[in-house]
Amino acid sequence: MSEGLTMSIAITTNHQFRLAARPVGLVKRSDFDYTSEPVGEPGEGEVLIEIEYLSLDPAMRGWMNEGKSYIAPVAIGEVMRAGGAGRVLESKDPSFAPGDYAVGVTGVQQYAIAKAKALTKVDPKLAPLPVYLGTLGMPGMTAYFGLLDVGLAKEGETVVVSGAAGAVGMVVGQIAKIKGCRVVGIAGGAEKCAFLVDELGFDAAIDYKSDDLHAGLRANCPKGVDVYFDNVGGDILDTVLTRLAMKARVVICGAISQYNNTAPVKGPSNYLTLLVNRARMEGMVVFDYTARFPEAIRDIAGWMREGKLKSREDIAVGLETFPDTLLKLFRGENLGKLVLKINT
Repeated sequence: MSEGLTMSIAITTNHQFRLAARPVGLVKRSDFDYTSEPVGEPGEGEVLIEIEYLSLDPAMRGWMNEGKSYIAPVAIGEVMRAGGAGRVLESKDPSFAPGDYAVGVTGVQQYAIAKAKALTKVDPKLAPLPVYLGTLGMPGMTAYFGLLDVGLAKEGETVVVSGAAGAVGMVVGQIAKIKGCRVVGIAGGAEKCAFLVDELGFDAAIDYKSDDLHAGLRANCPKGVDVYFDNVGGDILDTVLTRLAMKARVVICGAISQYNNTAPVKGPSNYLTLLVNRARMEGMVVFDYTARFPEAIRDIAGWMREGKLKSREDIAVGLETFPDTLLKLFRGENLGKLVLKINT
């Protein structure tokens, strides 16, 4: 390593997962190459980070596809894009010193060189690092702005959220409760539904795997759905559209049920309920709110300190498990924010 701000740690090799092929359907291990290369040195304005935790998110599946989107696709041969949190080993920027902790886009690897201005300094004494990838990270920001800025949730309204036991959904529901809404979560399995009601304080939860979703919505949303925060798309979106209240808002955050389709994406057939109920459906991308992240972090951290909002992480271990661990998202096996701890 070069002279200057460094930590006296001997590291030589960086293991990485690089995208080897555009996935068709579910991601396979063969879609990635597990590679190694020498650890590089940061240039001016950059830092070298030892990554401790990686954020695994449904959006990663979309980043592997070629075509126009809100962000450029990961190129073949490129390190797979992912958010990460870790410790600064070497810095050539005055805003970071060795020993500091940072979060940002690091890629699926053990070590990353990143522009200091693209990183956020965090304090693991205030919250564990995985929380900065979840409730205090991109999922939390998505929940906050999606519900409050796009969904415009107001006291006394009924909010329904799908994927409710996931990283975004669990924060959506808790913020809605804090704002005085009635909250109904849609999740898969009795364990997840019990978690939503018993641990997070949702008013009700519907198990889409075993319950009649339409009947559950009719029973738990007798006045209709004022805000629907959609993380899954497909049949669940189509069913909720039949229960919209007048002037309802539908927030399109994700469509995890559709990401691995080999056939064309299934669109909603009940969209005319938007006309009948003078409702609107709007997509949201969290990167549009980057300048306002401090506002959301302040509010969410405050609610966490007050005990009004809980964080839950589902932590897997081992960089080499990345392809298989990522699949947990699409099999609905995670409870809370899925995080990969790099080293055992």
